[in-house]
Amino acid sequence: MPVRIVALSLVLLFCAACGPEPSEPAASTGSAATPTPEPGPEAASDEPASYPRGIVLALAQFVEKDGKSVPGPAQLEFLFREGGEWRTRTLDDADSNVFHKAMLYSGGGEDVILTVAGTAATVKTWAKQGSALVPTTHWTQDFGGKFSRMRDAEVGDLYGDGKASIAVATHDQGVVAVLRPEADGFSVVELDAKPNTFVHEIEIGDLDGDGVLEVYATPSEPNRLDGTPQRGQVVRYVPARGEGPSVVADLGERHAKEILVEDVDGDGRDELYVVVEGHLENKKLVDPVEIRRYEAATPADQGVVIATLEDQLCRFLTAGDVDGDGKLELVAAAYKAGVWLLRPGADVNQSWRAEQIDADSGGFEHASILTDLDGDGVDELYVASDADKAIRRYRWDGGRAVRETLHQRRDGRPIFTWNLMPLPAELVPGP
Repeated sequence: MPVRIVALSLVLLFCAACGPEPSEPAASTGSAATPTPEPGPEAASDEPASYPRGIVLALAQFVEKDGKSVPGPAQLEFLFREGGEWRTRTLDDADSNVFHKAMLYSGGGEDVILTVAGTAATVKTWAKQGSALVPTTHWTQDFGGKFSRMRDAEVGDLYGDGKASIAVATHDQGVVAVLRPEADGFSVVELDAKPNTFVHEIEIGDLDGDGVLEVYATPSEPNRLDGTPQRGQVVRYVPARGEGPSVVADLGERHAKEILVEDVDGDGRDELYVVVEGHLENKKLVDPVEIRRYEAATPADQGVVIATLEDQLCRFLTAGDVDGDGKLELVAAAYKAGVWLLRPGADVNQSWRAEQIDADSGGFEHASILTDLDGDGVDELYVASDADKAIRRYRWDGGRAVRETLHQRRDGRPIFTWNLMPLPAELVPGP
């Protein structure tokens, strides 16, 4: 069998563990949307020579071994600006074959990088010692199913004790747990477990405004490759009270792998945004992606659809202020339908205005983040377009998104970018 076909087979097997590989191309427009003009030419830049913050990307990579393409070690990739150039460095971890997330963790009095990985399922922190990042494993476990993966994590003061606890989602045995800081590390508090269940996403927030943080998770049936219905829900836990799970979004025959908890409307209380995945019949898209909005009192079966994207998958939804007006917008990055800016109108429970940022961007995960790396008070959008092997930045100029390619991969390795997050530049490892 040619190496190219072997590589494709391995990618499909990998997707079976982490998410279905779509089989139906999707349109690059959203319903009831007004696309913005195509992004302009790659922008020249007179920006500062260095930034105090960079981006860390959590990757799965495939490498050549004995003439075959096989899953390689989990990899972190660091993108940072230094000496007037955008540079990259990488770090491999042979303990696992995928980093599902990497992010800053500051709970122990020292900035470190928190990672969650799969096969083996591990939660680690990485501290800077000299020019190197040195790992400490805080939790590793074989959950007893076909796959053992730490799939997502979020950090918050879940017990009101002033300490940064870590909520973790796993598959395929539906374990949702909290790593609670102790004097010598963390204790693991298991909130839930359910056989043959994938939990892809964790969010932390306070929808009811009572000052006690809640944990939101997305349990669903095991992933399918054919796009047929896959049942799922969004559930809530309140660790400080020992409450949950309680169903806050009943998705029927559908499911979600991406949710966001954020106070987008600025009323002082968080909202829950659920990206409901589409599904196929006879390889045709019959139910496109829906983005639904829930407030604390919204019944589980009555989420408001604020946007629809003509695609099967949309795995990233991020909030930020792209124009510096003090109001938040949402950016949705779909599998094939491109990148979209969503703005609420006067009534946040009606359809939002959808503007296409870029039709020429895509990927299985299509990782993206709105963050202010340059410190000018306006968020930039960073997107990993795995379909183009590119990491891009978008900055708004006169209401129009201007695209720049910060890094272009030149090798032929299949890469999945599962996540990207900002972090201090001093945590980037040395060459």
